[in-house]
Amino acid sequence: MKRRLLTLLVLLVAVAPLSYAAQVQGQESVTLNILVESGGFQLQEEVANLFEAETGHKVNFVQVPYAGVYEKLVAEMATGGDAFDVATIDVIWIPALAQFAEPLDNLFSDEVKADLFPSLVADAQYGGHYVGMPAWANTEILFYRKDLFEDPAEQAAFKEEYGYDLRPPTTWQEFIDVAVFFTRDTDGDGQIDLYGTDVKGAPSGADVEWFVHALQAGSPGAALDAEGNIIIDNEAHLKALQFYVDLHCKYHVSPPNVLEIDWSVAQELFYQGQTAMTRFWAHAYRLVPEDAPVAGMVGAAPMIAGEAGIAAVPGPWFNMVPVTSKNKEVAIEFVKFALEHNDLGMTAPLGLAASQAAYAKYVDEPGYEYVKPLMETLASPQTLGRPLLENWQEISDEVIVPLVQDALGCETSPDEALGWGRDILEEILQ
Repeated sequence: MKRRLLTLLVLLVAVAPLSYAAQVQGQESVTLNILVESGGFQLQEEVANLFEAETGHKVNFVQVPYAGVYEKLVAEMATGGDAFDVATIDVIWIPALAQFAEPLDNLFSDEVKADLFPSLVADAQYGGHYVGMPAWANTEILFYRKDLFEDPAEQAAFKEEYGYDLRPPTTWQEFIDVAVFFTRDTDGDGQIDLYGTDVKGAPSGADVEWFVHALQAGSPGAALDAEGNIIIDNEAHLKALQFYVDLHCKYHVSPPNVLEIDWSVAQELFYQGQTAMTRFWAHAYRLVPEDAPVAGMVGAAPMIAGEAGIAAVPGPWFNMVPVTSKNKEVAIEFVKFALEHNDLGMTAPLGLAASQAAYAKYVDEPGYEYVKPLMETLASPQTLGRPLLENWQEISDEVIVPLVQDALGCETSPDEALGWGRDILEEILQ
């Protein structure tokens, strides 16, 4: 009889539902509803699978287009709804959504903060609390065509013209030299068909890249300093805008339709072999189409440096827990678990993570050659986020993009563009 009872007990344990893992921790099994942008879902899919296996809880991803994350969450919070337990949000939405976020201060131990890139720790804070935990982070780095840079004939010609070895540029001047060198008519029809780089003048692009160079020039912030003072026309911003405009207006190293070049256009120009270099988000390294002219020939290097060193504007996403979540305790558990297993996102198509430890695991792995440049760029003290303001999109639309586009018209000087830009910015912020 005892033997039959023991056998039955073993069978019951063997077929116990996954909820058992949660129950032994004093919790009932729950289903977490996680709101996420469609493209970012894959970066957390493996984490969710492991979380389910180890805890017995279920994870249901609600996938929507990029803008839909913000719109859906705001609409839900406005009515006090509890449809979502976790939301994965873009950094620029933090000021508007912080009031709906459960503080995650207890998760930000000294060990956790030391493993995150400084800019991510800074961007996670709003209103005196940590309102989100970094889920993944991206940044611009430098991509270049190895077939051109490693060609002995190109190397010899560059050395003869510029007096130093051809290599991925590390400074503004080197970037200009290399871009000018590779801008050419390759088929002899009288038309330039290879440009040294791109200049992004469309709204999606012009709102970030000028700031990157302003930080490289030593600005303490993008448009505003840490105290909220307007610095959009300081010396660093002026130098950066002049450098950016000169690439198009003076050196002509970008396709001339700069006001139509956004992130997607710049990416395609490089993939199709029409630019020798591009400053672009690091994830693009893993997305080069197999049939692209540059397939197998893409090199990656840290973002170029100005007087203050390497700098970029990061693009992190954060996991936040809405205060209305019905499963707040488990939701916070998931956020913590996701960071502890952050390296699982590296195997997804985008290949992104948030922690330094997660990236470090892949720094020497084939196919992850972008990781070391990304880490060096994100770790730079001058890599800083955009101002965390609820009306930042308005500022971008009415000030940042228009003034960059005005200067790229080659008739308004950078100084003049910054002058009227400051006037409008003062009106918006008063």
